Amino acid sequence: MTEPDVRALLSDIETLVCCESPSSDHAAVARSAEVLAGVGRALLGVEPERIVLDGCTHLRWRFGDGPRRVLLLGHHDTVWPAGSLESHPFSVTDGILRGPGCFDMKAGVVMALHAAAALPDRTGLSILVTGDEELGSPSSRGLIEEEARGCEAAFVLEASADGGALKTRRKGVSHYRIEVTGRAAHAGLEPENGVNAGIEVSHQVLAAAALADPERGTSVVPTVISAGTTVNTVPAAASVAVDVRVWDDAEQLRVDRAMRELRPVLENAQVRIHGGINRPPLEASAGLFRLAQELSADLGFGELAEASVGGASDGNYTAGLGVPTLDGLGAVGGGAHADHEHVVVAELPRRTALLTALVENVLTLRGSRERSIP
Repeated sequence: MTEPDVRALLSDIETLVCCESPSSDHAAVARSAEVLAGVGRALLGVEPERIVLDGCTHLRWRFGDGPRRVLLLGHHDTVWPAGSLESHPFSVTDGILRGPGCFDMKAGVVMALHAAAALPDRTGLSILVTGDEELGSPSSRGLIEEEARGCEAAFVLEASADGGALKTRRKGVSHYRIEVTGRAAHAGLEPENGVNAGIEVSHQVLAAAALADPERGTSVVPTVISAGTTVNTVPAAASVAVDVRVWDDAEQLRVDRAMRELRPVLENAQVRIHGGINRPPLEASAGLFRLAQELSADLGFGELAEASVGGASDGNYTAGLGVPTLDGLGAVGGGAHADHEHVVVAELPRRTALLTALVENVLTLRGSRERSIP
């Protein structure tokens, strides 16, 4: 198999990176979708569907009239605010590509399109590129699950783990918001008449944090906390956001039940729990990872490593449906969400060729489910 032209890959990555797409800016995400549609049209010869949900623009390509068999999954939104190109311009120097969102994950999106373009037959392939992954996929989750359901493989173009390792295990994620209602009073004249929501939320912070289980890899982290209005008023309201990461379903359910059982400590305080499970844990398909290892060896790319990571992706949703899923097939580099975000240029054509081989291999496994990869 001929490796893709690295110059063409770099040109298309530059096009996407230079169209900023912060997740919370629907107009910017819509502009990015149009730029991405143009790149895909040039490579694949067809227009994508533009799917707008809750103001957010997602793109989908489907090939063939039969059932969907392989899903290529990515996102074109980024965490970088508008104007980031001024301080972090696109560049390629000494084999390293830089620019906001290049590693997470505009390079991966371009790789997916180039891999699909190289296929001799795309029948049964679906490509879905969403626009709100960095927000937790609030509008696209149903779309992702619809597209993945019944597929024989989902390949996720999130960036690789360190050293190019594929991501075969991801923690599940839950998000909560604890809201506390107390009673305001003058902090100097009659504090005893108030119910201090700040003190109550402190009790809730400690109770939530105590649900962590480091031995099982379960983290429960209170993050954004707010309370009070003025320096001389007993706080009448307070809140705290809680981020939960777990390796298995049982732990996710244990923490969820415990969070919902939290009760106020102070008399006359009220506590309400919002949120819940966002993404189930991901256990990647062992069969797909073995196939990737075999194909990498056949292509002369060497041995592939695997990694377990705490961050979640849309691959958690596809794996949660029971669809064989392999994640981390995108760019090799590092610094996601950080000033040193970068992509190793030499790995772009190799990883794209591997992705093409993976998709082609699964698509050519015609026949019964018994022949599908577990």
